[in-house]
Amino acid sequence: MKDHRTNKDKELARVRGRFVEKVSKALLKQLLDDLLEEGLLNDGEIDSVLEDNSNKADMARALINMVKRKGDKASRKMIEHLEKRDPTLYSELGLSCGQPPAAATQKEQSWSSELIATTDSFWRMKLNDKNIYPVAEKSISSRVALLISNQNFSDERLTRKGAEVDEENMDKLLRSLQYEVVKYKDLTGKMIDEALIKFSKHPKLKETDSVFVVIMSHGKRRIVLGVNHREEGEPDEFPVDNIYKYLGSQKCSALLNKPKIIIIQADRGGDFQSFHLTNIYKCPRSYSLDLN
Repeated sequence: MKDHRTNKDKELARVRGRFVEKVSKALLKQLLDDLLEEGLLNDGEIDSVLEDNSNKADMARALINMVKRKGDKASRKMIEHLEKRDPTLYSELGLSCGQPPAAATQKEQSWSSELIATTDSFWRMKLNDKNIYPVAEKSISSRVALLISNQNFSDERLTRKGAEVDEENMDKLLRSLQYEVVKYKDLTGKMIDEALIKFSKHPKLKETDSVFVVIMSHGKRRIVLGVNHREEGEPDEFPVDNIYKYLGSQKCSALLNKPKIIIIQADRGGDFQSFHLTNIYKCPRSYSLDLN
C-alpha cells in the first residue's frame, strides 16, 4: 500500500532557513531533550549540537542536518515535537505531521497581527460561564496598558540590541487588543517607579476592564535594572514588588477586582530571553490569552 505521507526529511530541508531564523535557543534545547528521550539522538550527538556551535543559528542548522540524516522517522518525530512545543512556529513554517501540506503552505508565511475572531456560538457559550470574567462594551474603549522598554544603557555593554523589535511587536499586540498604550523608553529605576505611580492615577483606570503592565530590561531576581546601572558602581534598580504595591487595591482602588496582567522581560545579560504570546482569541466583549 502506497504511503501518502511526504518525506519528512525533505520537509525539514524546505523550512530549514526559516527554522534557523525563528527558533529560540530554549526551544532548541527542548527539542534535543525530546529526541534524546525518543532514542533518536544520543548524548554525544546532543553535546555536539550544543558545544560545537558558537551561536543559536549554527545549533539550529546542526540539529536540522543531524535529524535529516537519520531519515523520515526522526524527521517526523522532530516535527511532532515542534508542533507540541511551539504551535505558532509550527504553523508559520507550514509543517505537517502526517498529511502533506497544502499548496498554499509552500509559500513563505509571515506573522499576522490579526486576532482570531470568536464565533457567535462560542461567545454565547462563554457568556453564562461563571468562570469567565465579564467584560462590558463600555470598558473596551477605556482599556489602557503601560509599556516600558530599556534598550540603551550608560554601560554600553548592557545595551539590548534588537530590543526595539520586541517593543514594536508588544505595542502592536496591545493595540490590537484595543488597549491605549502608555509608552516609556530608557528609564532609570527611579523613573520606572514614577511612571508606575503616574499610571496608577490614569483616568481610564476607573472604566477599564483590565490592564497590562509590560517592562523590558535587564534584571535579576525580583529586580528590573534602570539604564544607569553599572556592575562596578552604584546600582540602578526597580523592585518588581512596587508594581503590585502601586496597582493594588490600597493604592489604586480603580483597579479593585480587575485583572492585572504583568509581563516582565528581564534577562540577566546573557543570551537574550524572549516570550511568545500565542492563541489570542477576541470577540466584542471578551478575549482569552495563552502565554507560552
